[in-house]
Amino acid sequence: MTEKTIGVGLIGYEAGRSWAALAHVPALRGLPEYDIVGVATTRQESALAAAADIGLPAERGFASATALAACPQVDVVAVTVKVPHHLELVRAATLAGKHVYCEWPLGNGLAEAETMVDLVKQAGVRGVVGLQARCAPPIAYLRDLVLAGEIGEVLSTTMFGTGLQWGDWVDPPNTYLLDGRHGATLMTIPFGHAIDALCFCLGEFSALSAQTAIRLPKVRRTDTGEMLDKHVPDQIAVTGTLESGAVAAVHYRGGTARGRNFVWEIHGTRGELRLEAEGGHAQIFALTLSAGFGSDKQLRRLEIPAQYRWVPPGIDGPALNVAQLYRRLSEDLRSGSATATDFPAAVARHRLLASIEQAALSGPSLSL
Repeated sequence: MTEKTIGVGLIGYEAGRSWAALAHVPALRGLPEYDIVGVATTRQESALAAAADIGLPAERGFASATALAACPQVDVVAVTVKVPHHLELVRAATLAGKHVYCEWPLGNGLAEAETMVDLVKQAGVRGVVGLQARCAPPIAYLRDLVLAGEIGEVLSTTMFGTGLQWGDWVDPPNTYLLDGRHGATLMTIPFGHAIDALCFCLGEFSALSAQTAIRLPKVRRTDTGEMLDKHVPDQIAVTGTLESGAVAAVHYRGGTARGRNFVWEIHGTRGELRLEAEGGHAQIFALTLSAGFGSDKQLRRLEIPAQYRWVPPGIDGPALNVAQLYRRLSEDLRSGSATATDFPAAVARHRLLASIEQAALSGPSLSL
């Protein structure tokens, strides 16, 4: 795969609102090495509508993932649907010998993610996962600043974020977020993306404790006013020690804050870094990076060097970090490198989330 464009088949598309429509399609259209060559939904009618909206001929609208994966023009299958369907769709793609870009969470729990690692290994294909916060230019730059020792030894880090959803209201398309069986929770989505960025930049946890709670058990449905039950935590607090010895504290909550909705600070022996955003989904919202080094008395905004934007101008918003990951994948496919976030990395993150959930259940907790 060194000369021809890379054909991508999308699984899951709804004009104007799906993640494929908002992020994957504009990302791929901005990258000259890719072509969108097919789309699949669960019904022929919606598949034809999706193909027409993307600008594909009718015969490239497929009513099943199996049919899409069998298309000779498809090199990469992009799985962009709800989490409970990821395993069956990744299986269909790998059985056809196709590479896979699967959105995060990879599986509906750790066991499914481990199964998908085996599937891509047995098929001899690449599997990359949409943990695209790692690819955000400010986060890539922050990581290099830390690795270069610009703030000295990292002593501690604190992170606060909000989930937008999982507060006291829910819009109709997202009522499924209230049931943890669907795999899309405050823990797995905004918290999961953010803690992955933390570990990517600063290293893994060696020990941790955690607390979770449902503080707002009733949620108002925005269209009808109906009060629905929430069955997943809307508060997550994790403290621990990283493998470097640095102390870490992370707090995520549902809803929104009146101030900043994402703040991540890193304190070192020679300086400090702060990353901020208007929303707690670090994989989506624009991030600003500030720093103070040496004798600096205050933090100052840092410009992100051009080398951390890997994609052409014009790709922005939700599409930017998705495009950054697609660019990493295309480089890997053409050079044999392994720079895109792969399925084993996703398993490591699933394992961390499982450990946090277990820690929240088991304690210890000291009553005062």
